[in-house]
Amino acid sequence: MEKEWADLSWEEKREERFKRLLSPDVKFSSPEAEKAYKVRATRFIKAIKLEEPDRVPVMLPAGFFPAVYAGGNLKTVMYDYDELIRAWRKFLHEFDMDTFGGPGLVLPGKVLDSTDFKLFAWPGHGLPDGAPTYQFIEGEYMKADEYDALIRDPSDFWLRTFLPRAVGALEPLKELTQLTPMVGIPVFYFIQYGRPDIQRALQALMDAGREGMKWQKAVMEFSQEALEAGFPSLWGGLSGAPFDMIGDFLRGTQGIMLDMYRQPDKIIEAMESMVPIVVDEAVASANASGCPTIIMPLHKGDDTFMSDKQYETFYWPTFRKVMMGMINEGLVPMPFAEGKYNRRLEVIKDLPRSSAVWWFDQTDMARAKEVLGDTACIAGNIPAAVLCTGTPQDVKESCCQLIEVCAPGGGYILTGGVAMDEGNPDNLRAVMEAAKEYGVYK
Repeated sequence: MEKEWADLSWEEKREERFKRLLSPDVKFSSPEAEKAYKVRATRFIKAIKLEEPDRVPVMLPAGFFPAVYAGGNLKTVMYDYDELIRAWRKFLHEFDMDTFGGPGLVLPGKVLDSTDFKLFAWPGHGLPDGAPTYQFIEGEYMKADEYDALIRDPSDFWLRTFLPRAVGALEPLKELTQLTPMVGIPVFYFIQYGRPDIQRALQALMDAGREGMKWQKAVMEFSQEALEAGFPSLWGGLSGAPFDMIGDFLRGTQGIMLDMYRQPDKIIEAMESMVPIVVDEAVASANASGCPTIIMPLHKGDDTFMSDKQYETFYWPTFRKVMMGMINEGLVPMPFAEGKYNRRLEVIKDLPRSSAVWWFDQTDMARAKEVLGDTACIAGNIPAAVLCTGTPQDVKESCCQLIEVCAPGGGYILTGGVAMDEGNPDNLRAVMEAAKEYGVYK
């Protein structure tokens, strides 16, 4: 490159990342697979850039369905990594699709068990064995008077406060002294690691790490196999909005709702302090994966949770800063706007043209196209009821309606508002059929 990275515009940085996405460091299984990969990746790149590809690209809303399709369930693949790969490989070779990110969201059950992980219930642990997905469990893992500790030293807060509360096996870590002592004689800091309870916590961490590496090896090997077979991944990393990070994982819904009235300045100060950390994490993830798109599930910003004024005060400013930080590094933020964002559309259009993908759940897609169509690529939102309980014809008709409304002029990705974790496999096939029949650009 003639310019240094820092001297490039965000568009130039993104083009460099798109080049890497188009030419991954893999040995394709065949020339046909390599050709198909480039066609599929180009399809998404053109949609992101608000151009018309050969046809509407599809993110097949499969979720954990590969486990069911292979004759098992989510619990099976959480605890048996060989079965995990067998299930996802079967799905990969028996379904037509444009992108496939692999089984990275299937968490390793043995790690959750051994560490007494408190943030989720999962099949066999708080949920029936046959449950098709996880259930998030909110808790007050940060007290109302602990904002200053989070703002002052997030890493220290994470190690000595959050982890001991959220992960039972690490509870002894709360007894550690401050992570950054000012007295420069480290031997005094080392002594505490001789305590039996802290050693047990560290041993639990090492055991979980060894098991986690087995899981990671299986996931990465399959992800590589999917790339070699010609299927690009759009999962360059996972991130979110600072308000959700505090409201979901630290204060809980009740806690952050009270804080908006009782200590609004502390919420804003904490969120501002998180922005550079969140951006750096996204950049590191994209650099490692080779994919610039960062998926950002959004939870508490929908129309029903807070007023427009609250959204524009508490949610949007730092969320926008996070996205702009990503955009300026050539990344493509892909917020997944869970719930309804009909009242947010005029606000969220305030981003550079073609810099982001807005993935919608229950938002009015005609309105989204009207407001955002010249600004951002949009994705979504085949209804869950249609995907999970409808017939293949119902699915095809729903997809056709979405394509007619959202596809003209480019900038549209067909996918579900939620994933189909269980149901009729022909409903997923109908999504691809609809894109091929109705989504071809002339």
